[in-house]
Amino acid sequence: MTTLVWFRNDLRLSDNPALVAAVEKGAILPVFVLEDPAATGETHPMGGASRWWLHHALKALEKDLGGLVLLRGDARHVIPDLARRVGATGVYWNRAYEPRAIERDSDIKAELKSEGLDARSFKANLLVEPFEIETKAGGSFKVYSPFWRAVQGLTFDAPLARPETIRLADFDGGETLEDLGLLPVSPNWAEGWEDIWIPGEAGAHARLSAFLEEGMAGYGDKRNRPDLPNVSRLSPHLHFGEISPRQIWHAVREGDHGKDGEKFLSELAWREFSYHLLYHFPKLPESNWREDFNAYPWAFSEANLTAWQRGRTGYPIVDAGMRELWATGYMHNRVRMIVASFLVKHLRIHWHHGEEWFRDTLVDADLANNSASWQWVTGSGADAAPYFRIFNPITQGQKFDPDGVYVRRWVPELSKVPDQYLNAPFDAPESVLKKAGVVLGKDYPKPIVDHATARQKALDGYDAVKSRREEREGEAAA
Repeated sequence: MTTLVWFRNDLRLSDNPALVAAVEKGAILPVFVLEDPAATGETHPMGGASRWWLHHALKALEKDLGGLVLLRGDARHVIPDLARRVGATGVYWNRAYEPRAIERDSDIKAELKSEGLDARSFKANLLVEPFEIETKAGGSFKVYSPFWRAVQGLTFDAPLARPETIRLADFDGGETLEDLGLLPVSPNWAEGWEDIWIPGEAGAHARLSAFLEEGMAGYGDKRNRPDLPNVSRLSPHLHFGEISPRQIWHAVREGDHGKDGEKFLSELAWREFSYHLLYHFPKLPESNWREDFNAYPWAFSEANLTAWQRGRTGYPIVDAGMRELWATGYMHNRVRMIVASFLVKHLRIHWHHGEEWFRDTLVDADLANNSASWQWVTGSGADAAPYFRIFNPITQGQKFDPDGVYVRRWVPELSKVPDQYLNAPFDAPESVLKKAGVVLGKDYPKPIVDHATARQKALDGYDAVKSRREEREGEAAA
């Protein structure tokens, strides 16, 4: 009796309900399917940085399991075909919540059951599935605060232990990890990332332990400081399911972390809220949650988008963030908000372009989080920041990187500029710049937009959104 265990975004052995249930039935055949976006019609394919992480995560999982079947193609066909080939009696997997994944999994489950197989899916990657929780009035949550209060009132079972013994079924076939072609070549733009990250389940738990011991204290206040180590950096491990949110929740609750711990768990719940939104509004990655924003007059510029992507905007905190992203596949959360605001409000470039760039360059590029967060910053999403809340990149840098440690690390050409002018080198006297060895426009770019002018243009553009809202409200009242 063989049960297929279809691994997806749950690349771990502990607290893995599908794996535990399959092991209890007998031999298992663990399988991972790399799907081809061209074949599946995926409109938001995995980016390069995530593919790099996936390679190393699969390598770690294969080692932990003692074997892993790697296949490629459309899982709608690959999984049922594999089940028939090996004479499996069942196929188990843990649920995913992206719109295409839900449709795909439903089709596969229906086909397998029609053939008499035991097809089962499990809850493993969220604390609260989107259909398990609703407002007091019924229906989905649209505001984060009441969602978080509802989550706080729930209890979650203890994480499942790793199976003591896993018996693998024999199988001759599949691809090698190298065959999947997940790593970048010519050039290897991820060179050195192995020194920054440890993908895999062991790396995830090591990261959690280090954070609880070294970074949790002061998290409530210090999490906004990109120059300090008070962030967990667990997001890529969560994205690939190398650690479960339930494991994190219990680890934090079992420690004596007070308000810092609660604040961290509220951030974990923001991820849950993003999935809640995506499930109930499946067009979130493509469409404005607030339809009024369809009227916003975007002003796309290829040159400005490229400057933003390359960290050449002339605003140091923005450029530092974009360079950190390119160099490490990661960006501090506060800086993500700053650079996102700059793109959609200072440059008035549609959030789709930011979402796409983050999806390609972030190792933690999560469809739900990425889409919900970009819409939040833009002002077009659920419970979004007001559009007129436009981050000033100068004061944001001064406030959250007060000693210039972060900017000087990622924008080294400004390393000798005094703190007073570090976040606005264009305001520095020529003598100061000369002493620092900086020639604006040569060593470091001049600002591609003026902050005050850009801010006003953004607000002027928002008038179209307000007009559309008033027009729609008038139509409703008529």
